[in-house]
This record gives sequence, structure tokens and C-alpha cells, in this order.
Amino acid sequence: MIQTENLSKRFNDFLAVDDVQLDVESGQILALLGQNGAGKTTTIRMLTGLLRPTRGWARVAGHDVVKEPNRVRASVGVLAEQHGLYTRMTAVEYLDFFGRVYRLDAEARKKRSEHLLEYFGLADVAKRRIGEYSKGMKQKLALARTLIHEPPVLLLDEPTSAMDPESARLVRDEIANLRSSQRAIVICTHNLVEAEMLADQIAIIYHGKILIKGKLEELKERVLGTTEYEVIFSTPYDCAKLKIPIGIEIVAKEATKLRFRSANPIEMNPLLLKELSARQAPILTLQEASRTLEDVYLKAMTEANGGIIQ
Repeated sequence: MIQTENLSKRFNDFLAVDDVQLDVESGQILALLGQNGAGKTTTIRMLTGLLRPTRGWARVAGHDVVKEPNRVRASVGVLAEQHGLYTRMTAVEYLDFFGRVYRLDAEARKKRSEHLLEYFGLADVAKRRIGEYSKGMKQKLALARTLIHEPPVLLLDEPTSAMDPESARLVRDEIANLRSSQRAIVICTHNLVEAEMLADQIAIIYHGKILIKGKLEELKERVLGTTEYEVIFSTPYDCAKLKIPIGIEIVAKEATKLRFRSANPIEMNPLLLKELSARQAPILTLQEASRTLEDVYLKAMTEANGGIIQ
């Protein structure tokens, strides 16, 4: 649904996006992560046909962004960080206006508006001015606007920015519900928990280049290395006298925690448990150590700043 090859954009002497390659299939959500100024918004603008690439190409819903920009724009729904709601309009008027922009006939505009207002739980307030809406209601209406013409591609820039937790959860739930076999979604966000919850693929962009991309579990292995495990003790325990089985590497020792890597966890973890039990260690749990997208992101960015990841 979205393909790019060597996608690049230069503004005079500044290379904002450098050889970005993305491939997002129908039914997938891609989270595009990066610092402010990393190139996320410039990439999105090229995918909508608003900016012409300096080098490379991109296709959205099968259409070339340079050769067929009007077809591209008809195929995407864009939610910018500043959603640009017309607050003196009612929701009905607002959706009807954008239905006209996308050249829907009167019957189609009415049908789509009624469906979307019902879908997003706004039907009861559809005739109130948008300026009276809460942040969550406004964001849901902005999402409804992106869907008025039933686009196969959604490009969402900071969809829950500056929202309270309850409103953000509502919008995240709606985004998850919008995933379908006929639609691809790209989310630009600083919210790593949100990205981890929603995304099938992760791409981290740094100074205009894609540092790493792939499924989260794959990235954990590539960036963080072998899976680690933790033994949690119910009371402080001194691990100094333990005979650690060969094949287990101790990563960290704390009063109530032992963290380790295991070359063959199916065989080696039970041996470590046996040794701990023999030493009457107050074992509470043994579990895989939590490794999050935040861990991946922070390590990737640290290594990039040190010149390790290219």
C-alpha cells in the first residue's frame, strides 16, 4: 500500500530526508519514530504529494506521488498534529464541507457523515459547534474527517498529542479499530507506549535516515541482544555462593533480583532454579525480563549519537 525507494528531500544545503525505504502492506500499522526535526513530517508530506522528492520515488495505494499527486491525495486521509478544525461549524457542517472537497455527492456525504458520527460516538453532539467539544471529541472528529472519502491509507501525525489519558485511550482504541485488510496506517508519534500498543512495524528515523525498522520482537533481538531473564527474591538474598551453571551469564545482581542470559533457556534455566532451591533462596518468580520499545529506541539513539548504527 505504501512503497518508497531512496526517498530523499533536500532544502538548499539541508538534507531533511535521506534514502528512506518503507514498505507498508494493507492491514498494517507502521509507527515512524524520531526526534523533532528527524524528518518524519517531511516524509509524510512527500507521501501525500505535497512535497516533491529531490531523489527517489514513492507510491501510495499504487499511485506515484510525483506523476499522480491528485490520485495520491484522493487515496490518503491525513491527520496533522494541528488538526485545523473549523470551530464555528457544527460537526455535520464540517464533515459535509470536506465531503464536498472530495467531490462526494449529497447522498454520499450524508451517508458517510452519519455513519462516522455514529461510529465515533458523536451523533448526539453532531449539531453543536465544534468549539464546544472536548479535546478527545475534537480529535475523534478530526479522525472522522480523514475517513470521509474512505481512503485506503491513513497518515496520522501525533494523533494523541497533548491529550489527557482518557481521551488518548479513546483515540488509540479508534485507531486500532480502523486497522483492516484494506487499509494501511502510518503513525508519527513521540509516545513509545502508544507505538508499542498499536504498531505492527517500527521505523526509527534519525537525521533523515532510517536507523532501524522491522517488527518489535525482531528489533529487540537486533538492538538489545539475547533475551534476558530475572529471578525475583521475596527477601534480600546474597548470590555470592551460588554455583552458576555453565551456559548462564550473570548480567546483574541486586539484593532482591538476579538478572541473567541463558544460551539454552529450556535446559539451563531449570538448572539455575535447582541450584537456587538447594541454597534455599527465597524465590518469588523467574520470568523473562521486560524489554520495551523504549529500551530499543533509547539504545538505538544512543548508539546512533556515538556513530555505531549507520
